[in-house]
This record gives sequence, structure tokens and C-alpha cells, in this order.
Amino acid sequence: MNDTLDSYQRSMLNGLSAKFIDRVHNRRGDEAWIRSRLLDASTLFVPVWQGRQLFDSSAPPHPVLLLGRDISNLGLSVEEAVFLGMDKGKAYFALDLTDPGAPGPPEGMDARGEFRDLRTMSPLLEPEESGLLAYARAITYWHQRHRFCGDCGSPTVSSSGGHVRLCTSTDCGRHIFPRTDPAVIVLVASEDSCLLGRQPSWPERRYSVIAGFVEPGEALEDAVVREVFEETGVRVRTIHYHSSQPWPFPCSIMLGFTARAERGPIRLGDGELEDARWYSRKELRSEVERGKLLLPPPISIAYRLLESWYDEGGTARLRDLGRSSWIPLPERPWGKTSP
Repeated sequence: MNDTLDSYQRSMLNGLSAKFIDRVHNRRGDEAWIRSRLLDASTLFVPVWQGRQLFDSSAPPHPVLLLGRDISNLGLSVEEAVFLGMDKGKAYFALDLTDPGAPGPPEGMDARGEFRDLRTMSPLLEPEESGLLAYARAITYWHQRHRFCGDCGSPTVSSSGGHVRLCTSTDCGRHIFPRTDPAVIVLVASEDSCLLGRQPSWPERRYSVIAGFVEPGEALEDAVVREVFEETGVRVRTIHYHSSQPWPFPCSIMLGFTARAERGPIRLGDGELEDARWYSRKELRSEVERGKLLLPPPISIAYRLLESWYDEGGTARLRDLGRSSWIPLPERPWGKTSP
């Protein structure tokens, strides 16, 4: 695969990473400092409702961030906001507006925009925008699912700017920290062909590289070998790390690899895929140009893995196939866990 970039440079090209923001981790435990940032007039809040973010009606849509006074005018509170970090002297917080007992967003929010799925909107955003929204989505999802202690069942409360939850039981007092689920994603190549598959829930004609969650007690490379074999029956021979990407749908980190395998018959084994095929570079280009094959969106690590392999052929670049080669994934309901 392409050796002109190191792994960090490759990861920088992947979307959804809040790389620009200073997380100021050493100030999270300073309650007075956090509160001063929370109440500062310049502080911006990233509103989240049922895992979705607020966008305006422009074309293309832009994310809507709120000031403290905007939230106050809507009759809402910022007390449960989660500190994200600082950029150019300005603080950013995530504010989850989800009310399980309400059928929709808080009253008055519709005048400011529409809550949309980040997975769908991310290809239209600047890298800084998608990274900030992904960060907010991931941390608020974690809070939603850790309102009670996993050890004793007591309620938990937010602490350290929202980066710790504390069990309220004096007999337990457990500290709970945000977790990220590791998933491997791999471009498998054999001679001049790569292995692509499709899930039945994807848009028609969409194919992508192979991916799956890492299981307990499993090395990343072991997960690559297992997932490829379980899904396609193909035996991987060599594996190399490529790059990584946050994937907050809902709370994963995608660990990207390239691999080599002996080209052989494909046997779908675990029900994850409805089809898988070997594509040569010539076949891939022809299928895309004829509209018979759709690729993952360029913001995804799946696209970057495919790009590295395709461009290595030296005759053309994947990006030259144009925007028509991909369409965004459809919006998904809150809580979908598949990578």
C-alpha cells in the first residue's frame, strides 16, 4: 500500500476526529474553572437530541451552535453540559437535550434548525465541524447509557467536566470513565484485486471493505483474520496497520489495516454480508463509471483504505472517479451499534 505517508498522516485524512480542539484534560477536575467556562458569554454549546445534531436550512446545511443566552431564552439549563475543550480562547460544551418522556426536541428548537444524523451530514461538513460534532455525539451517548452504576445499580452523577461519572452509593462510589469500542476495518488485496462486501441495510449497489468488532481477549490482528474469514471465507496471510478513525455510531474507534490473501472462492459465513466480491482496479473503475457500484463516502476510513490500494496501481486516482461514486449512508435510529 502507499508508503509515502506515515500512519499519523493517514489518520489525519480520516474524518470525524476532533483534532483541532485542546481538551485541557488537566483542568477538568477544577470545578471553579469549569463553571467559569460554562457561564462565559462566549462559550459555545453543541446541542444533541437523540444522538442527532442541529443544522440550519442553508444549502449545504451548517451546524448550529448555541450561546448560553440562547439556551436560557429557550427555558433550558446548561448545568448538565459536558466540557469538550478550548479553541482560540473559546470553550465548547456538549449539551444533550434528549428527554425520554418528550416526543420531540425542546419547544422552540425548530426555529433554529433541524436535528439531523451526523452519519448522513458529515460528508458535507468541514473537518473541524464534523470532528466537533462527532466528539459531542460520542460523549453524550456515553452519559445516556451510564446513568446507573454497573456494580451496584445506584444512580451516577457527572464529574470532572463530564468525563467521569460517580456512583452515588457511599458503599460503592465507583468512578466510571468513557469507553470506546474497538473495531477493525481492513482492505484485503490479492494480486490486482481487492475484496469488497455489502450489508443488506446499505443503499443499493454500495460495497465497502470488511469490518467488525474486536472481541475480548483478542489482538487486533487476530480480529482481522477472524472477521475476514467469518464473513467471506478468505484466509488472510499478511497484515499491516494503516490508520484509525473515531466512529461515534455510536461509540467505536475504527482501526484500519491492509492485508494480503490468496484469492479464492468466497463463502459467506456469518450472515453479516449479503454479497462479497473480488474487484480488480479495472473492474472497480468500470463498475463505478457505469453506476453499478457505489463506494463509501470520502470522509470514512473505508474510503481511505480503498483509495490507498487503488492509487497504488499508478494509472489513476480514486478521487478522479468523482462524487458520483458514492452517496451518504441513510439516517439511522438512535442506538444503532453496527460499524
